[in-house]
Amino acid sequence: MTVLVTGGAGYIGSHMVWRLLDAGEEVVVVDRLSTGFSWAVPPEAELVVGDIGDQDLVEGVIRRRKVDAIIHFAGSIIVPESVSDPLGYYLNNTVKSRALIESAVRTGVRHFIFSSTAAVYGTPEQVPVEEGAPTRPESPYGTSKLMTELMLRDAAAAHDFRYTALRYFNVSGADPRMRTGQSTKGATHLIKVASETATGKRPFMEIYGTDYPTPDGTCIRDYIHVSDLAEAHYLALSRLRAGGASIVANCGYGRGYSVREVIDTVTKVVGHPFEVRLQGRRAGDAVAVVANADRARAEFGWSPRFDDLATIVAHAVEWEERLRRRNDV
Repeated sequence: MTVLVTGGAGYIGSHMVWRLLDAGEEVVVVDRLSTGFSWAVPPEAELVVGDIGDQDLVEGVIRRRKVDAIIHFAGSIIVPESVSDPLGYYLNNTVKSRALIESAVRTGVRHFIFSSTAAVYGTPEQVPVEEGAPTRPESPYGTSKLMTELMLRDAAAAHDFRYTALRYFNVSGADPRMRTGQSTKGATHLIKVASETATGKRPFMEIYGTDYPTPDGTCIRDYIHVSDLAEAHYLALSRLRAGGASIVANCGYGRGYSVREVIDTVTKVVGHPFEVRLQGRRAGDAVAVVANADRARAEFGWSPRFDDLATIVAHAVEWEERLRRRNDV
C-alpha cells in the first residue's frame, strides 16, 4: 500500500515524505509545484505534477498506486494574503480540499490526515489553548482550514472514512540531516525571514506591530520544529491504521516566544546583529497563540525531540547556508 502526500514538494510535505520513506513506506506525491520544488522530493518517491482539484488525475493516482492513506498539505498559508484574496484561499484551501475528500471516499481511501492550523482559534481566551476552545478565526486562511475540518467531520460520519486534523502552530527549522528545509522564495515565516536576513539574503527584516498587549509589545507564537511535526503526522497515521477514531489534535510545544525573542535568538545563533525595521500591525495577526498538546502526546505517544528554540533556529540557519551553496553552483 502507498501513502499519497499532497503538497509533498513543499516545506512540511517534503519532510513528511522523508519520514515516510525512513519508515519503509511507499510514497506518491501530488504537487502542482506552485511553491514547492521537484528536487525536494526524494527520488524514492514518485512525483506527479498536478492539482489536487483535478479529481480524474488524483483518483487515477490512488487506484494505480493502491493508496490506503492521504496526508494533505497542499494549500495556501499566508495570513495577510488571505485577507486581500479571500476567494483565492477558499478556492485553494477549501474547494480543492472538498474535491480531494470526495476522491478519497470514491476510491475507498479510509485514512486521511489533514494539515490544519492554530489559526482556527483566532486569539484564544485562554493560553495555552486546548482543542475544545471556541474556533473564531481572524483571517480567511483560518476560516478556510476550519471549513475543511468540518467537511472531514461530516464525511467521516457518512462514510467508511476516518481522519486526523492536526492543528499546528508556527512550523520552523529544517531536517537535522539537511535533506530538505524551507526553500520557498518570499516566505513569510518569522524564523525563515530572520535567518535569511542574518545570512545576508535580505537587507533587512520587519516587525509588524509593537503595541500588542504582550510583555514586549510583539506577537507571541509557539514554534514547533518541522521534524517533530512530521513525526506527529506519522504517529497519527499509525494510530488510524490501528483502528483509531477520528480526532483533532494540537501540535505545539506549549511555550510561546515573542517576535523580539525570536530575533534575539537568531542574533545569538549567528553571532552578529542585523537590521530590523518596525512597522504597524498586519491584518489577521492574532496576539498570542500557544498550544496545549496533551492530546497528541496521549493519543499518539508523541514525544518531541527538538523542543528548543535555539536548535530550531540553528537548523534553519544551516539550511539557509545550504541553499546559498546550492544556488551558487
